[in-house]
Amino acid sequence: MEGHPQELLSRMALAFGVGLLIGLERGWRSRQVEAGSRAAGVRTFAITGLLGGLVGALARSDTGTVELPGAVLIAFAFAAYAAVITIFTREENRANDTHSATTAIAAILTFTLGVYALVGDVHVTTAAAVAAMGVLALREGIHGWIEKITRRELESGLLILAMSFIALPILPARSIGPFGGINVREIWIIAIALASVSFVAYVAVRYFGERKGVLLSAVIGGLVSSTAVAFTSARRAAAGEGSPRILGAATAVASAISFVRVTVVASVLSPSVAFHVGAPLIAAALVACALAAFTVYRAPMEGSQHVAAVFRNPFSFWSVLLMAVTMGLLVLLGRYINDRFGASGTIVAAASMGLFDVDAMTVSMTRLVPASLTPLVGAEAILVGVASNTLVKVAIAGAIGRGRFALDVAIMALCCLIAGAGVILGVRAIT
Repeated sequence: MEGHPQELLSRMALAFGVGLLIGLERGWRSRQVEAGSRAAGVRTFAITGLLGGLVGALARSDTGTVELPGAVLIAFAFAAYAAVITIFTREENRANDTHSATTAIAAILTFTLGVYALVGDVHVTTAAAVAAMGVLALREGIHGWIEKITRRELESGLLILAMSFIALPILPARSIGPFGGINVREIWIIAIALASVSFVAYVAVRYFGERKGVLLSAVIGGLVSSTAVAFTSARRAAAGEGSPRILGAATAVASAISFVRVTVVASVLSPSVAFHVGAPLIAAALVACALAAFTVYRAPMEGSQHVAAVFRNPFSFWSVLLMAVTMGLLVLLGRYINDRFGASGTIVAAASMGLFDVDAMTVSMTRLVPASLTPLVGAEAILVGVASNTLVKVAIAGAIGRGRFALDVAIMALCCLIAGAGVILGVRAIT
């Protein structure tokens, strides 16, 4: 029952707790200020939360909702409190010769959350209070980060946010075109993934240095898309924005994570398929990691002509979009092959689907087992798809990165394919 005293007391306690939580941060920040010379401290914020809770309790109807009289009460109480705290904060600023609205805004937010704790969702109230305290507590860190960020970095970050939270929600989720068409939303998500991986790589290199940053971003990017890592690394190798050897090692690391990821997905969806794909993929992953470690170990011993990486742009929007469109066209090609050849073209379809999306390919193939495919045939299709994805990295490296980067990626791909094929032949010889 909404109006039960125990439920009201619980919500009132939450309102008080919100005020106390935010007040602790505000009080700690002004702990060295002489008592009586600040507009609001721990006690004021705690009482503010409690006051908001009382207003919310008075505004609630017997059913727990807020009707017109209650809404009017909340509006007048909010206006009165905002006016009082604003006046006192202004006087504090004058006395200290400062210009800050943080205390006033934090107090108004505390009052609002106190009201909402009584009339709204308690989980939202708690989350908002914790978020507010986090932002207040991280003031120095946030200000220091803002001082270091460049305009180009800011524009790139805002572009990714716009792609994710403005453009993506309004894109149609239906497929357009023949043979099942292309899902515009899915293609846009690919573009977001590419841009995000590129941006993460940029940030990691800037804050952790070239070696650690590139490899760290490869690990993170490999969890999303190893192809995106290869694309980003190739672009930077071509632009001279880092050591081609280190960028090649990053592609190897991302590929290794991709191999492991496919194994995990197959294990979850079809253990019988995973039994056949696990060993060759794990072998390929180990080889890729070994080559990456060897490359990183040898890189410092190479000639000293390499200049420290200087990244000029976190990512290029048009190149990312072009890559996403290319992926979409290849997905359409894969669907055409599947439509043209049917079940007999499963291997060819897996190869075309795996060019850029091994996860979707793995899910598609495992769903066909055992209804349309045997576990062995399904595993073979997945392995062919992974091999095509590995070869497309070689194509990207050769077409975009070129030079030493392309050579290292080609060697990595060849060694991984040989390792996987060797394990397959060995297992078949034993069985």
